[in-house]
Amino acid sequence: MCDNPLQHSPDLSVIIVSWNVRDLLLACLAALPAAIGEALLYEIIVVDNASSDGTVAAVEAAFPEVKIIANRDNVGFTAGNNQGLAEARGRYLLFLNPDTRPLPGSIAELVRFLETSPDVGIVGPRLWYGDGSPQPNRRRFPTRFTLFTESTIIQHYCPNLAHFQWFIMADRPDDMTQDVDWLVGAALLARREVYEQIGPWDESFFMYSEELDWCKRAKEAGWRIAYHPAAEIIHFEGKSSEQAVARRDIAFFSSRVRYTQKYYGRLWAEWLRWWLLATFVFQWLREGGKWLIGHKRPLRAQRMAAYAEVLRSRLNWSRPQPHKP
Repeated sequence: MCDNPLQHSPDLSVIIVSWNVRDLLLACLAALPAAIGEALLYEIIVVDNASSDGTVAAVEAAFPEVKIIANRDNVGFTAGNNQGLAEARGRYLLFLNPDTRPLPGSIAELVRFLETSPDVGIVGPRLWYGDGSPQPNRRRFPTRFTLFTESTIIQHYCPNLAHFQWFIMADRPDDMTQDVDWLVGAALLARREVYEQIGPWDESFFMYSEELDWCKRAKEAGWRIAYHPAAEIIHFEGKSSEQAVARRDIAFFSSRVRYTQKYYGRLWAEWLRWWLLATFVFQWLREGGKWLIGHKRPLRAQRMAAYAEVLRSRLNWSRPQPHKP
């Protein structure tokens, strides 16, 4: 830990944006010293988005050296990261989800990789789900077809389409270091120079697609993006967003519409928005049919209510949405 900020600027700033995942956050913070090692000076900045589970008090008690930014309101994942960036002093910037557990040496390995790869601007680790299965962390930039189909009913009914495997780079082995277009935002290590060149995260993405946008801007500025599996991190995915499933879907797909508008234009974004809404109409009708025949009625009613909430939102990308971990 960088104990005396007046004498030394840290090598590494760890930025964690958290919402109502106190216990996972505490476990993440406890794992950081072994993950970073003793050779690096570092600081940890936790941005708490108005958690109601006692997160701030728990962190202050267990980790008094951690800098905490306690927001009165949930400002979102992207804005939270930007708050952390404004306070960060490190040469390297690690954006880390609170529902992760970095394995020993993992973060030190990511830093070492950047130090020996001067043209790489952002690097990410190999990710594992909490049950020990691999979490795909490599992505190609989405095509229009990807935007209209991935994570929709199309992928639900046709999961083996080659395009979906292409999108997550399943055609390349995941046990070798390689260039990618973008990485899952659970753990991203970036050079300060990248931030200084391309600017902060785009806050029009309240949550989801923000890492896609930031990596795309970095690549357009001439930086390489790399996946480095020698560093390994466990990701207990979605523990904040699963607390509000309908709002998660609204945020996920409205951010996709926002990304489409930014890079493909407003017309494509509107077509996508109405197509996505049509898929939720289909899902509402499907659940309604099962409810009518008496099949697991409480579950069907719950899903119908969630889909109705998504439809009422109209997936308006300009509307503030709830935060993800």
